[in-house]
Parts: sequence; C-alpha cells; structure tokens
Amino acid sequence: MTEEITEKEEVEGEIVDNQIELPAFMIVRDLAEMINSSPIDIIKVLMANGVMANINQQIDFDTAAIVASELGFEASLEVIDQLESEDVGEIALWRRLISAEDKKDLGPRPPVVTILGHVDHGKTTLLDAIRSAKVAEGEVGGITQHISAYQITHNDRLITFLDTPGHAAFTAMRSRGAQGADIVILVIAADDGVMPQTKEALNHAKAAGVPIIVAMNKIDRPNANPERLKQQLAEVGLVPDDWDGDTIVVPVSAIEKTGLEDLMEAILLVSDNTEILANPEGQVFGTIIEAERDRARGVVASMLVQNGTLKRGDVLIAGTSYGKIKAMFDYHGNPIEEAGPSSPISVMGFDNVPEAGEFFRVVESEKAARVIVVEREQKKKDEAAASFKVITLENMFERFQSGLARELRLIVKADVQGSLEPIVSSLKAIKANDDAGVINVQVLHSGTGNISESDVMLANTSQAIVMGFNVSADTAASLYADREKIDIRFYDIIYRMTEDVEKALKGMLLPEEKEVTVGKAEVKAVFKVRKAGNIAGSRVTQGEIQRNAFIRVMRAGEVLHENSVSSLKHEKDNVNEVRKGFECGIGVKGFDAFQVGDILECYIQETVPVS
Repeated sequence: MTEEITEKEEVEGEIVDNQIELPAFMIVRDLAEMINSSPIDIIKVLMANGVMANINQQIDFDTAAIVASELGFEASLEVIDQLESEDVGEIALWRRLISAEDKKDLGPRPPVVTILGHVDHGKTTLLDAIRSAKVAEGEVGGITQHISAYQITHNDRLITFLDTPGHAAFTAMRSRGAQGADIVILVIAADDGVMPQTKEALNHAKAAGVPIIVAMNKIDRPNANPERLKQQLAEVGLVPDDWDGDTIVVPVSAIEKTGLEDLMEAILLVSDNTEILANPEGQVFGTIIEAERDRARGVVASMLVQNGTLKRGDVLIAGTSYGKIKAMFDYHGNPIEEAGPSSPISVMGFDNVPEAGEFFRVVESEKAARVIVVEREQKKKDEAAASFKVITLENMFERFQSGLARELRLIVKADVQGSLEPIVSSLKAIKANDDAGVINVQVLHSGTGNISESDVMLANTSQAIVMGFNVSADTAASLYADREKIDIRFYDIIYRMTEDVEKALKGMLLPEEKEVTVGKAEVKAVFKVRKAGNIAGSRVTQGEIQRNAFIRVMRAGEVLHENSVSSLKHEKDNVNEVRKGFECGIGVKGFDAFQVGDILECYIQETVPVS
C-alpha cells in the first residue's frame, strides 16, 4: 500500500475491471457493499488473517485491501482532492485522515510546534530557553529530556515542541507525507537578517502548508536592526503584522530569556485561529520522530501521536517495521499506559528500526501486521526491479549490488575489423571487485558496420548495452532503442570506451546534467498576491515558459536569482506552459522583488549519457 494521495477525481467504491478504490477507513458492512460480497465472507477472510471483527467494526485500508485481494479485487487508496499547492503546499496524510473523522467526534488538541532557521541564529538556544523556563517549572531538579520532543504549559494549555535538528530533518519527515508540525517558528537573528538558509527553511515551511511565526532573536545585540529585518521579511513574502501583514513577528532574546511569554501567546493565538483537532477515540496513528536500537532495551522509537489514544499492548506498524508495545514512556522518561493526540512518547517493541518521519498506526493483531509488512516488502522489491528495468552504464554497479545483475553484458560494433579485435579484448579484460564478488564483462556479440535493429533487439532481450566505435545507428535501430529505452553509446576514442566501462563497474559513472533554455519572458507589471508575495505579470518573448522548470531572473544583464517556478497562470487559470506571444503571471520560489523590464529566462535540466 502507498500512503501517498495524488490529485485526481475521487471515485468511492467504484469497480472497474476488478480495480476498486477504498477509503482509508471503513466498516465491514460498507466493504461488503463496495465489492458486492457478503459480510459473512468478509468476516471469514478477516478471521483467517488473524483479525476478529464484527459487521459494524471499522478496519483500515491495508486490512481491507488484503480482504479484497483474496476475493479477486485489486484495491487502491481512495483519492482525495488536494487544494492548490501554491496556496497551502502539500497536505500530510495524517491531516487528511483526521479530516475524514466524524466532525462531532473531533476536539481541540495541543498545537505541535517546530523551530527552523539559519545556522547560528539561535534555534537551539531558543529551544533551551523555552525548555528551562517552561518545562522545568515546578519540577524538582529540573528535567532530563529523553526524546526529541517535549511539552510545556502556558496559561494552563499544553504546547508540544518537536526538537528537530534542522529543516533537512523537517523536510525528510514531510516527504513521507507524515510531517507532524502545526506551526513553524522561523528564527532569524536581528543583527544578521534573512540569510540563504533562512529562505530555504522558509520554503520548506511554506511547502508544508503550516502557519509561520517569526522569532526575531538577538534583539539584545547593539547592532540589531529590527526594521531592516522586517523589510527583508516583506521581500520574501512574510509581511509583519505591524505592517498590516499576516505574519506575527515576536522580538526575543534567547540569551536573556526575554520575549518568551509573547512568543507563547503568539503560538496560542495562531492555534486558536487554526483548526488543530483530533479524535481521541478514533483510529490511532502518528509520526515516528526518531528510532534507534538500544543494546539493552532493543528498538526504541520516539513518536508523536496525532489521532486516537495509543495504549500499551497495541500492535503498531510503521513502514516495514511492526511490533507490540512492550513499554511506553512520556517525554520525561516516566512509564505510562496510554497517550492521546499531540503526545510525544517513546515505545519499545518494534521488530526493527523504523525510519524517521514514517507514518505509524495501530492494527488489529501481529498476524495482520506481518501480512501487511510482507506485502510492503514485496512491493519495494517490485519497485526496485522496475526501476532497474532500463539497463544503463550509470546503474550497472547498483544493479550488481542489488543482486539484479552478475555481469556487464555488451554488444560491440566497430567500423573495421582492425579496431574491433583490440576493443573486444580490452573490454573482456576489465573486471572489478566488490563485497558481493567480481563483476565481469561479457561481450555477447561483436561485429563491424553500423548498429542495426537486430543488435538493439538482442540488447533488449539479453539486458545488454550497445557500444559503437566510429559507427552510427540505423534509423530502425534508433527508433527501437528510443521506444524500448536501450542504452546506445558512441565513441571515437578507444580508451574513453574502456574508461567508461571501468567507471561503471566501480560505480563511478554518473549521468551528466545539461541545461536547456526553453523560453524567455519580459516583466510588464508586478502584482501583489496575498500569501504569495509579488507575481511577475509577463509576456513570453521566446519559446515557452514551463511550470516544471527553473527561472533565472535577469536585470541589466546580471543574474539576480535562480530557482524553480512556484506558480504559472494564464489569466485566472493555473497552466503547465505558456507559449510565445501570450501573457502570464509567473511566481519564482524565494524571490518576489520583480521590476518592470526584468528578463525571466526559463530553463530545464536534462540528464544525458556520459560520452
């Protein structure tokens, strides 16, 4: 099963050629209706897989997919329409699942906050200041933090902090659809201002689609310049609230521990204006924060519960890891029996170490968990095999390490026999050693003349690479190679051919990236869009502007900024491309200081074989 939810039309329970879309959670009776089966048959299959369920019991997608498979159906996760990404970014799976809960069962939960920002701007110091000022209140001897998350109390309300080491970890969690933060605090030093890493962290926060609060740190420094910082914030799309914007900017000093109360008030204010809800009695799921194997205690995983109430003895599954909870601890390290939404905890009981950012949930039994894990592992193997279907010199070493290849197979063509013989003998002499054994070169076929269609067909059936020396490929051969993705290499120097083969066997051959300019546009006007900053109203003067491309902003012949296209609109419609002669609105990630007359150069990066 994949936890990814893509954007397309939603069709609930519709059967097409034994293909069926199922929701994330459903009751047994509904599943029976969806696949035109008897509830008794459903219950029998569930019992055979170790799940005891009645007709009104709720089951999750993975369990339902197993039942559907045994009854002759291929199930996929129901698709939920996604809001426009340029407004809210990616919507995490757990948010979608909570939104699927019955509204009357949802209630407020503590906000989950993470802190991002440029290196040396005081993220860690600020976290330490908050922890020492808030967590330790009333605690004898202070607190020893056991996991990378903790809770504080402000005005009798809980706030959960995720102590992620930086936006790279934050993004790693988000990339799996399980990012856990409700609010991001962007820490910026008042004496340094917006830096490259600040913009990068801002982009990650925007992509996560969560509210942003700016903590203007180091205001105690004599060279602090709050007004300059606010101007820089406005330039990157974070207009301060005292400038009639939507971004709360809180002056703080982590060293002197000033402004912390105001920062906590800002968090609660944003929380009150945002629906931060969960169902304590609903399905139990959340995010793995980090995990490790302890020599004494086994696998210990730090987790954030995001819905439901997790209890000791529950069976968890996270990716290809599963297990029954043997022990559970709060962020103090104290043993607990259960944990509700927004609770940071650590658990013991996983069979192996789950990945940070992995989505976890509770399943009915260990037997059911094992079935799901086996399916996921098989899917991973199938995906790996599919990814290696195209044989190239670049992926040959990786294929060998994965056990998908034991040798490098070649088909060699040369212009004359005098060149062919030394080439073949040189190639056959090449080999490389690896922990898994010796990689050899096998020349399946060699000959003189141009590369023919039969040469390429042989390469396709035998998973080989075609190499030509001072020759070309016939038209039929080229068309066949393009269609079947067969790797053909052309050389005019023998040692370059042997060098590439040696590099491939050693895993050193990397594809080359080539920049291709696809279009240019001239900025004719600048429009301010709420939450998106300034958009360049432009006219395409050459080629086309593409949505999935990069933009180089040029002014007076100098490059001001380079980044990917964040939005592309023609009139009021989001489009994938705009051609020469048409007008459009262009947004560029990390930049909105457009001026009339700027030239926007659109380009893409193409991967080309090493020649």
